[in-house]
Amino acid sequence: MMNLNKKIVSLLKRKKLKIALVESCTGGMLSSAITSISGSSKVFTMGLVTYSNQAKIDVLKVPRKTIQKFGAVSVQCCLAMVNNLYKISKSKVCVSITGIAGPKGGSKKKPVGMVYIGIKVGKKVVVNKCNFKNKGRAYIQKQTVKKSLNLLLRLIGYN
Repeated sequence: MMNLNKKIVSLLKRKKLKIALVESCTGGMLSSAITSISGSSKVFTMGLVTYSNQAKIDVLKVPRKTIQKFGAVSVQCCLAMVNNLYKISKSKVCVSITGIAGPKGGSKKKPVGMVYIGIKVGKKVVVNKCNFKNKGRAYIQKQTVKKSLNLLLRLIGYN
């Protein structure tokens, strides 16, 4: 994982891009992975942890109706999170993460380990649905960060 974040920071620098992150189930781990790299201050604008639904509504302006209808762990919520972060942060590259890290809180439709990762690069938005299974909270969080970094690398166009 350590190499992925280094690659991303140097790639963002090279392309003169800024990045902003909003995390829920990872609690700031992705922000931490990026900011652990020296020189990340040139590319990292902000990292928010909107853990509660209320924070998603108040800070990120995710419509309350979206959360009531689809839940916080949904494509719709993830999309609203990343699109609104883009507006707030004025960063070209934005990432939103929402999911169920467990060990409790899962259901048949939304099992523990289900995570949505939204990535916006300019006008392009991709939401990835992942299922990391119920292999423990720390595992799910780490896998989510790793997957986010890999997706970022691909979307920013690492050659």
